[in-house]
Amino acid sequence: MNSITIGQYIPGNSWLHKLDPRLKILLVIAWIAIIFIIPNIYGMLACLGLYIIMFFTTGLPFKRIIKGIKPIIFLLLFTFILQIIYTKDGKLLASVDFQIGLYQFLMIIGLFLVYFFTRKYVPLHLLYFLLFAVGVFGFQLLRFDSFVWANYTFDIYEGGLIKGSYIFIRIVLMVGITSLLTFSTMSTDINNGLESILSPLAYIHVPVGVFAMIFSLTLRFIPLLFDETNKIMKAQASRGVDFNEGSLKDKVTQIISLLVPMFVVSFNKAGDLANAMETRGYVVGSKRSRLDLLRFKARDYVALVFSIMVLAGVITWNVLV
Repeated sequence: MNSITIGQYIPGNSWLHKLDPRLKILLVIAWIAIIFIIPNIYGMLACLGLYIIMFFTTGLPFKRIIKGIKPIIFLLLFTFILQIIYTKDGKLLASVDFQIGLYQFLMIIGLFLVYFFTRKYVPLHLLYFLLFAVGVFGFQLLRFDSFVWANYTFDIYEGGLIKGSYIFIRIVLMVGITSLLTFSTMSTDINNGLESILSPLAYIHVPVGVFAMIFSLTLRFIPLLFDETNKIMKAQASRGVDFNEGSLKDKVTQIISLLVPMFVVSFNKAGDLANAMETRGYVVGSKRSRLDLLRFKARDYVALVFSIMVLAGVITWNVLV
């Protein structure tokens, strides 16, 4: 639960915090488009380097980005390994011979049991899982003369390594860029920015303000509900509920003991929010004024021009290549 970073605003005074929220929303869309049309690994590495420079100039804590990537680390590794296995283009970089048999199978089962019963006592869960995965493949490197079931070769090609790295960096950049928006922008500013961007739809009677408010409240409630879930899990653990152990029947009972108070907390929070909005005079569909008017400044135009130049350069690169 602590690895969820969506919707968490980090106060700051950097150039990114000072950008107009409308521009930041548009830039996120533009940079995601840039990521998807970059043609090769060299452009993706250049984009990654540019992102790292941009991130460190904002003064945001680097560990927040790492926490945001942790929930998808399995997807990243699975995609990377899958590309290496099935892409056979380019130069052959390495060829590794594996063997699977009775002895390897028994050692892998033993390693799995050790991992299963000791993982909750190890603080670095991700590193421990990676060591477990390395151990599974490491045992298959051992050679035995008896009870051998199969021998197979794992070939690593240059094309597979490049394609896997390309997709790996693309996913990381997508998570990182969207995280920068929520890290540097308050939910109220996101609401105002979205409403301003979508304001032309009001001419065809689309309730733009309602949609923008729903989106910003949803974004704000994600970390809030995860915090409440974490508190409930700790409270249930203090009463003897172990969410990591037990049979299927016990798991169902544990989930119910978590979902019921979560629904109660969610409805209570929603009721409190509705009362607070009504007290402050919020009426659905009515025209509202703003305390802070959004205006573009010099730094906004600089960021906009730079992003347009990068987008134009990538499009030109695709056409020429």
